[in-house]
Amino acid sequence: MTSSTTPPPAPSGASGGRGPLRRLRARGRDEAHRTASPLELFFDLCFVVAVAQAGVQLVHSVAEGHAGEGILDYAMVFFALWWAWMNFTWFASAYDNDDVLYRVVTLVQIAGVLVLAAGVSRAFEEHEFLVVWLGYAIMRLALVAQWLRAARSSEGPERTTALRYAGGVLLCQVGWLGLLFLPEGARPWWFLVMALLEMCVPPFAERGYTTAWHPRHIAERYGLFTIIVLGETVAAAAIAVKSGIDENDALGELLPIAAGGLLVIFAAWWLYFVVPVHSHLRSNRQAFLWGYGHYLVFASAAAIGAGLEVAVEQTVGEAHLSTLAASAAVTLPTALYLLMLWALHSRHFKAGFTQQLVLPTTALLVICCTFLGDWAVLAAGVVCALAVAAGETSAVRRDARESGPATPAG
Repeated sequence: MTSSTTPPPAPSGASGGRGPLRRLRARGRDEAHRTASPLELFFDLCFVVAVAQAGVQLVHSVAEGHAGEGILDYAMVFFALWWAWMNFTWFASAYDNDDVLYRVVTLVQIAGVLVLAAGVSRAFEEHEFLVVWLGYAIMRLALVAQWLRAARSSEGPERTTALRYAGGVLLCQVGWLGLLFLPEGARPWWFLVMALLEMCVPPFAERGYTTAWHPRHIAERYGLFTIIVLGETVAAAAIAVKSGIDENDALGELLPIAAGGLLVIFAAWWLYFVVPVHSHLRSNRQAFLWGYGHYLVFASAAAIGAGLEVAVEQTVGEAHLSTLAASAAVTLPTALYLLMLWALHSRHFKAGFTQQLVLPTTALLVICCTFLGDWAVLAAGVVCALAVAAGETSAVRRDARESGPATPAG
């Protein structure tokens, strides 16, 4: 995945002057003060609409006793959302010139995700993927247009890379038609094949040339989307608790779930942002593995909110599943989130065997909390909070050892 050619430096900011239409040229990887744009923030917020729809349908599937089927549908729909978001994010990091055409094409991508969101319920309930495919196609064709613009504005290896991206995205979009015509039993296997092919496009396209993505900008974009997904998780859990209190007067039974859920989500935020991950993103190999791994980070973060809703519904008697299954709906995605966070973030910044063990041990203890009945969610939240405390204490001791004893003033 590494590349032998690096992009030439470009002027800071959007290149090409201030006209309504500018050449879509690569931005400099060494730009100072590169931050997410208002358009990118708007893009993320609209994507969370579809994430919320997928979460709602996952709740319904699990609550009705169809957890396996619901998780499979959730994985398929969430992949479409995550992959379209990720491809735009990396393209924008390298080529965002903020002209009129760039903005319009990005808004078309936003329209595509809203179309996809409209088809999520049918995908879960009837296994009908036509609307989901259509929304995905709108997003992907808009991205192809962006890559063709980049190819027109470049030459040599950079142009070849842009054309490879455009061709790869188009071919994969044709392949996704299999979800509309194949028998229902074959669709999960076809999804797996197409997902692998989609993820092969960037490494193939960037052979010989590395697009000018910006490490700090990429780290910030992923962090912002994590915040938005966790915020959606908080909102979903809060609404579920409010409904349980209003409709069933079950404040006492729901307080442990509410408290434990908040502790889990607060710890999830804290642990994600405790390390400067942008310093780890030095090459395509590191960046691709890190970026691809976020499929499980984002999906598990959103699933925590769905699990909290399931736990609430089970407590008030509206879900057809056991307490153990409802607890697992919270603890399993929480453990997965912690493990992926360790694999992608923490292990690159931890010194010593003890520090490396904190998050994997926490994930194991969270899974053990599944068997604590009505107190499972609260116990999982306490374990996550203790992991944060352990990490901070370890960091303070490490800093104290490195700084050594204070030198008396002369």
